[in-house]
Amino acid sequence: MNDRVPFASSGRDLGVLVGVDGSAHARLALHFAAVNALSSNTALTVVAVYRLPPMMYTGEPAILVTPEPRAERDRAERDRAETVLDDARKYLRDYPGKVTFSSAEGSPTGVLTELSGRAQTVVVGSHGRGGFIGQLLGSVAAALPARSQCPTVVVPKDYQPEAGQGPELFANARDTGPVVAGIDLSERSRIVLLLAARQAELFAAPLQVLTAMPLLREWKYWYPELEEFETITERRQSNLRASAEKEIAWLRQRHSCLEITADVELGAPGDLLEAKTRAAQLTVVGTRGRGTMKSTLLGSVSRELLNRAQGPVMVVPTETAAQ
Repeated sequence: MNDRVPFASSGRDLGVLVGVDGSAHARLALHFAAVNALSSNTALTVVAVYRLPPMMYTGEPAILVTPEPRAERDRAERDRAETVLDDARKYLRDYPGKVTFSSAEGSPTGVLTELSGRAQTVVVGSHGRGGFIGQLLGSVAAALPARSQCPTVVVPKDYQPEAGQGPELFANARDTGPVVAGIDLSERSRIVLLLAARQAELFAAPLQVLTAMPLLREWKYWYPELEEFETITERRQSNLRASAEKEIAWLRQRHSCLEITADVELGAPGDLLEAKTRAAQLTVVGTRGRGTMKSTLLGSVSRELLNRAQGPVMVVPTETAAQ
């Protein structure tokens, strides 16, 4: 695998793609997307998706009377999407970068998945207007990361835009929080590291690389010959730290001005990464890791993290990038 940053080709003309639906969560996603697009000097594309009701005929009389009401319903759905875009235009009225607004008919997940092939990053809120109260993750935020053709950022309700007016609202706030990359030292980890390093440079933030070492009763599956002695745990943790340092040595050469630290922590990956999201500007993980079944679209760690994160999470489609 080479060191080229994936998803950054000139053919990805939509830049940072963000889906909006008029909800408060979508407004947070819009802000994050705008800051990210401006920091990376790329285009910002705002999309509102609407769904037209299906045509259902119950007989000849229905065929004769339904066209006009249906046309009105279709027009109402399109108008609703335009209202959502008008609200986004007002929010971005002082945005100094390049921005495009458009609407599309279809399912939100389907439309954003298709458009993601032309985007460098796609951003959504953790919930939308259609979310159920109490649901951990909205349907689009849950489904899109597994299908997207570029990295997906899910912005939770805990995300707090910096205060400001005019263009300053979209400026990089220079937050002191790090960008965190969760890796498992598999071959796909390099893709996650490349994207995390790029984001850390955009945010002018340090990069923290975390490898989780599961509790002995969990990782003994991979190493059945090991006995439960504390010295063995310490030795294994030390060996993993050495492997992690070796894995990111090339990253330090590539990003010499970036502050990079790496550590191996004992515990469940989901628990450790969820704790990191509380202070991180962004947490970056892959769609699938070492232990995920081939038939699974989204790995258990990334899925768990999306449900529990208190800060923005980027999920990198490692399968797509590796092709």
